[in-house]
Amino acid sequence: MLKTIRSLLFVLAAATAFQAGTALANDGDCSSAGVLSYIDRDFDLRAHRYLQRDIAIEDIYGVHLNRFEGRDYTHSVERQYCHATARFSDGRKRHIWYLIERNWGFAGLGSSTSYCVEGLDPWYYYGRNCRSLR
Repeated sequence: MLKTIRSLLFVLAAATAFQAGTALANDGDCSSAGVLSYIDRDFDLRAHRYLQRDIAIEDIYGVHLNRFEGRDYTHSVERQYCHATARFSDGRKRHIWYLIERNWGFAGLGSSTSYCVEGLDPWYYYGRNCRSLR
């Protein structure tokens, strides 16, 4: 009896998490000011340190959700794959591909953002032309 109740509670929790994850996909997280400012600040740091270039993001526009993978009972991490275009201080426009992941850490709390600027990933960390973040 106790095993049946636990199973039922697990299924209900998984269904609720899946529905909540689906709702989050429509909230426009790709265009969140926090996410975009993180990308901007982090790129400034990495451009100087790793690329050894004096280049900065001046504007990010055309932000949209490229793909969404919601939470369910087999996938505990929600993933939003996003795309935007950025104008850089060298006058060029480049694609930015980024991934927002949620429910990391202890008890599924926390989130992370990974990004790649197409043409500025000399080690192909995210694959050629940022392939793994598309």
